[in-house]
Amino acid sequence: MSKVILVTGGARSGKSNFAEQLCINQNNSTAYIATSIPFDEEMKDRVRKHKESRPQNWKTYEIYKDIYSIIEDISREHQTVILDCVTLLVNNLMFTYEIDIDKATQEEINELEKYIKNQVSKLINEIKKTDLYFVSVTNELGMAVVPANKLSRVYTDIVGRINQQIASLSDEVYFVVSGIPMKIKG
Repeated sequence: MSKVILVTGGARSGKSNFAEQLCINQNNSTAYIATSIPFDEEMKDRVRKHKESRPQNWKTYEIYKDIYSIIEDISREHQTVILDCVTLLVNNLMFTYEIDIDKATQEEINELEKYIKNQVSKLINEIKKTDLYFVSVTNELGMAVVPANKLSRVYTDIVGRINQQIASLSDEVYFVVSGIPMKIKG
């Protein structure tokens, strides 16, 4: 039976380090699902630092769309999976959906969110069919001021609802602040 864990927190809160430690503590074969697209030097540096921080024997899968389609294959080779991170997953799905958020109607935005929620539902459903120990990392964006521009507000809203969706389906949820994890579910 699978175990689904969500680790959330603010930027640079230590959530990825904590999630990686959860996986290391499983002491088995870990798959790392990286959802980022390193498009500039800063992002490339972040990716490099993340790679250096995790064990060399972890296999990396760089994917953000239709992740559910590789879960069965991953489960044949690995017992533990970390997905880092949900916020970049949402970001990338938003921009590949090919919608101009600033000009979009609410109906179009609702369809975009439905598409992203469907991607996440399919992922969690596939995980639940396995025996994987699955850890997702996300950012808690809703603790700041409401953004001034429409794109940022839509992004924050969708990430918040996706985080709620994943948390409701998770066996455990941790909130990390200043490198200190607090178990808030499970």
